[in-house]
Amino acid sequence: MVRMGILGCGRIGQVHAHSLERISQAKLVAVADASPEAAEVCARRFGVEVRDTARILAAKDIDAVVIATSTPTHFEMIHAAAAEGKAIFCEKPIDLSSERVRACIQTIEQTGVPFMTAFNQRFDPHFGGVRQRVKDGEIGDVETVSIISRDPAPPPASYIKGSGGLFRDMMIHDFDMARFVLGEEPIQVFAAGSNLIDPAIGDAGDVDTAAVILMTASGRICQITNSRRTTYGYDKRLEVHGSRGMLRVSNVLENLVESAKSTGFESALAQPFFLERFDAAYLAEMKHFVEAVSTGSKPVPDAQDGLRAQLIADAATRSWQERRPVAIPR
Repeated sequence: MVRMGILGCGRIGQVHAHSLERISQAKLVAVADASPEAAEVCARRFGVEVRDTARILAAKDIDAVVIATSTPTHFEMIHAAAAEGKAIFCEKPIDLSSERVRACIQTIEQTGVPFMTAFNQRFDPHFGGVRQRVKDGEIGDVETVSIISRDPAPPPASYIKGSGGLFRDMMIHDFDMARFVLGEEPIQVFAAGSNLIDPAIGDAGDVDTAAVILMTASGRICQITNSRRTTYGYDKRLEVHGSRGMLRVSNVLENLVESAKSTGFESALAQPFFLERFDAAYLAEMKHFVEAVSTGSKPVPDAQDGLRAQLIADAATRSWQERRPVAIPR
């Protein structure tokens, strides 16, 4: 039994708590949040204790922690948890600074604690199925990858200011997915971005619409488009084209009922947001973490995966700002 504590009781913290209550090999012991009210709400919902962060990190009855707090707090929490020998499940990004991510990796390696970066989309059964079939050689050598991610509505500008920008906050999932299915590290990125949806996002120094092209050393290409707005639900699609064929994941719809009339065919909207679309992925990633901690195996994606995605996001941000292709550092 892996005994867990959750640091951060906002939306994503409660998603992970819901996953843990469905895993028989795990037990959620306590939660903490900077807001006492948020911690109490979460604790009542899941029937656990409220403790402060320091007590959770030092607790002898807790084996592992979920870091689901705001990104600027991750660095200190990772170091404190590692010092206490706690296994760590950390939301992305690990930090907005790649150098600080490297410092986290050094601490993780020195202490030997299990560490997992929460790129949940790897655990989606559809995306994971594509990756496995690519590895099995079903479509031959990968040539191009296309990823589309569009949210139903933009977040408030107050969120944008501390998020690190679209490339580090939203598209970082797609950078990890690109690495996941390309089978080769991207070495160059060209990014373009615009403000077409909310002027306040531009005033905050960010974009709400973006396109990126990644290229690997062998010439494989991945194109990614992001938007902070759709009118038809959460738009999340993936296509991998290879020398012997193509694999595609379309949107998951609210239902599978389709009508056919003289005016044409009609189907349902896409599921409303990522919480519904990736519910199974959130559960699967937490099961993977719990099993890794239980068996002593290494959880994946790890901190190095978090760093690689962050380096791509940094290069994409620079490419957008300078309007030119940028090499992705190692």
